[in-house]
Amino acid sequence: MTARVLVVDDDKQMLRAVKNALSARGYEVVTAATGEGALGVAADGDLDLVLLDLGLPGVQGHEVIERLRSFTDVPVIVISVRESQEDKVAALDVGADDFVTKPFGMAELLARMRAVLRRATGETEVQTVLRFKGLEIDVLNKLVKLGDEPIHLTPTEYRLLESMAAHPGKLLTHQWLLQKVWGRGYGTESHYLRLYVKQLRAKLGDRPSAPVWITTEPGLGYRWLPEPI
Repeated sequence: MTARVLVVDDDKQMLRAVKNALSARGYEVVTAATGEGALGVAADGDLDLVLLDLGLPGVQGHEVIERLRSFTDVPVIVISVRESQEDKVAALDVGADDFVTKPFGMAELLARMRAVLRRATGETEVQTVLRFKGLEIDVLNKLVKLGDEPIHLTPTEYRLLESMAAHPGKLLTHQWLLQKVWGRGYGTESHYLRLYVKQLRAKLGDRPSAPVWITTEPGLGYRWLPEPI
């Protein structure tokens, strides 16, 4: 089925360019130039994805996301010239699914869109076994094999691995990972994550300078790189 995408941007040139690029690749595209317009389109339903600029006239992008989340779980990818960690974290914390900084390559945007749409349609829901090229995670028995060899993980390392691998391609914020792995009372202890991600990388044979499994999004969180097979 063709995905229906709402593109929201007050820059007419950007709006036209993104619409044309997506339409040429088979997406059904609707547009809005204001936050109010975006909310009106979304209220009519039948959207698969929203691409949202933050710097909008009237209702700003962060408020648009908050209001969207009050009545829909449609995935939202922020596309914005704002590069500060505060803007990115704020957008993710109010419910955005990913963040792409302008200017961006269309190939990057399309890859992020595909990953978000796969998650939204349930193609990467947690299964009994998560399989990646060279790695197998038995969720039921909490066993992990790298190649043909089992690897020993502590309970915390395993929870971190499963939390990441169950959401391939998604930017996972520090707060989300801390609450997922350590519990809802956590959210600011990013040093815990640095330590355990370092240990997990060592056991997976991953190098931060050339990551295969886990990449760092500086100041934001982490992203699990490979897609399941």
